[in-house]
Amino acid sequence: MVSRVCLAFDTSNYTTSVAWFDGEHGENAGKLLDVPVGALGLRQSEALFSHLKRLPEVIGMLKLKSGLEISAVGAASKPREDENSYMPCFLAGLSQGSSIAEALELPFCSFSHQQGHVAAAAWSAGRLDLLDTEHLAWHISGGTTELLLVRPNGRGISCESIGGTTDLAAGQLIDRAGGLLGLNFPAGRELDELSRRSASKDFFAPRVNGLGFSLSGVENKVREYYLSTKSKEDTAYFALRSVISAIERATKNARERYGDLPVLFSGGAASNLLLRGMVDGVYPEPLYARDNAMGIAVLTHRQVFG
Repeated sequence: MVSRVCLAFDTSNYTTSVAWFDGEHGENAGKLLDVPVGALGLRQSEALFSHLKRLPEVIGMLKLKSGLEISAVGAASKPREDENSYMPCFLAGLSQGSSIAEALELPFCSFSHQQGHVAAAAWSAGRLDLLDTEHLAWHISGGTTELLLVRPNGRGISCESIGGTTDLAAGQLIDRAGGLLGLNFPAGRELDELSRRSASKDFFAPRVNGLGFSLSGVENKVREYYLSTKSKEDTAYFALRSVISAIERATKNARERYGDLPVLFSGGAASNLLLRGMVDGVYPEPLYARDNAMGIAVLTHRQVFG
């Protein structure tokens, strides 16, 4: 029997991703874009060109098993559901996916990168049931630290931003702290490893106003802390624990406001072990917390096949 498989693309900053999903099982292939040593990212034109060059390689990494036949194609088309949400790098995956669908006369679906993150996290955690009920979700990544109220929307989902950072994203802070410590970009994994070698309990508690908070002041505190301690391990812990302090309190406030809804964590920073140990919630495998195309494949399958 041939399984109905959805092929999906996500070309975000900074990972080229392709995935397939058959309604139960799936596989994701992804590869980070090359960022020059010492740089804190790429311009959008550079990222778009890099994705276009990287796509054939990543598609080649994805091996469809025998008995699987592509029946629909999906792609991440923009960062969020908002009408004005736009980022050029998504055009690489969007054009690749829509071209394949057109050539093979297959259904094509597009979703936001954020919707994909939520769906991938739910699938990886064995909680696809969350997509059919109201729940809270964190999207914590390089450019986003948002607390979402997620609701079913037909066969898909809608994500309403209800809180999070008002300025600097958690991932940006982590990458800047990593740059201060001489780590590679993106710095999340290395900073996590460094923090686990620290015996310090020091952190700075950002002010949390309801469900929102500011992280811009934390960056200055991290720099001051490193200059005073000269310890990379303790500074890594200080930076991460300070961010987690804000997320922890905003989550508590959201549960009080919206009731004891499940809290799903998604985004690259949600793979952090310190966060997982301190804030109760539903967590995906680290691979599916980071940028991937699996969530787009899951949503495409639900949209086309129910």
